[in-house]
Amino acid sequence: MRQHLNSRKSLLFLLAIGNTIAFATWQVMLNNFAVERAAFSGEEIGILQSLREVPGFLAFTAVLLMLFIRQQNFAILSLVTLGVGTAITAFYPTALWLYFSTVIMSVGFHYLETLHNSLSLQWLSKDEAPKVLGQLLSVRAFCNLAVLGAIYIYLMFFAANYFMIYLLAGSVAVAIGLFCWSAIPHFQDQVVQRKELFLRQRYWLYYLLTFLAGARRQIFVVFAGFLLVEKFGFPVENVVLLTLVNAALTFWLAPKIGALISYIGERRALTLEYIGLIIVFVSYAFVDSIAVAIALYLLDHLFFAMAIAIKTYFQKIADPADIAATSSISFTINHIAAVILPALLGLLWVVNHGAVFLVGAAIAGASLLLSQLIPDHPKPQFETRLSSGTIRPAVSD
Repeated sequence: MRQHLNSRKSLLFLLAIGNTIAFATWQVMLNNFAVERAAFSGEEIGILQSLREVPGFLAFTAVLLMLFIRQQNFAILSLVTLGVGTAITAFYPTALWLYFSTVIMSVGFHYLETLHNSLSLQWLSKDEAPKVLGQLLSVRAFCNLAVLGAIYIYLMFFAANYFMIYLLAGSVAVAIGLFCWSAIPHFQDQVVQRKELFLRQRYWLYYLLTFLAGARRQIFVVFAGFLLVEKFGFPVENVVLLTLVNAALTFWLAPKIGALISYIGERRALTLEYIGLIIVFVSYAFVDSIAVAIALYLLDHLFFAMAIAIKTYFQKIADPADIAATSSISFTINHIAAVILPALLGLLWVVNHGAVFLVGAAIAGASLLLSQLIPDHPKPQFETRLSSGTIRPAVSD
């Protein structure tokens, strides 16, 4: 057992488990707690969700904090912060307390996501990265399945005790963080990371694909589930069950998708994803059958796993010393859409909900065109099919 804990991969899996337990619990219980205990209206929940996205938009600051704390320690402290924010959520059922605890939770969550991605790309070899990233996604799905299943069974027999549920989930995440700190070796950085903010011209395709991926994710997260509820009257228990089915499918398929990316390469994998997304979003725009809408929802969610290919593409083209800083900046790029799109598309939804999904299809189409610029064998100095192959400076462009 001790030998297994000496592995960097073990830390990556433990951080993913703690992250999922805390955040899945926070997310699935939030709306009911906010309405039933804190008497939230649309105005308060809108403010809360906006506050939740601010730390994601500011994820680029992670690289500045790395001047004072090593990445591994920073990741573990981020998990503890996420756990604390989750644990204290239900202490006081007031708007100000919920805003405060949400910001604490979100700071921990977004820094942890940034650092977990950075450490994964640094610690995993290019050959094993797609497979292991798929396994990590599968573990997250299993934890999500376990958390949602446990809460669903609990609520079948007992009234919701939000204080106990949030405290328990947050405490488990804190305990996992403390275990990681005390029981797992503090590994030395294999490559010294640059601790300044920068944008590299040669990573332009990665930046664009990351931005568009964030935009299309917002359409799914905000509007796909809303379509099921508003248009088809989907009840809350069925929403939970659908989420459980999504988690089960991801648990089963994610490792296979990771292996597929290793076999066919990033460009072909992303081509399959974006063609599928175009079909899904156009179908969303005109769907009139609840069975078809559910099938589209499940397919849409599964395509998230294909986004591993964007990460492994960056790993192959990156200067190893750039990974931490670029992971921080790319997380901010991904969240630009989270700040802008929901409000704008919410106005469009009122006019014509189908048009929202046609925007999603257009975003997928743009991603499809850009993905064709990924080389068969991406590497430094050959980042896109437009690259000349000439050597560029390592520090600046």
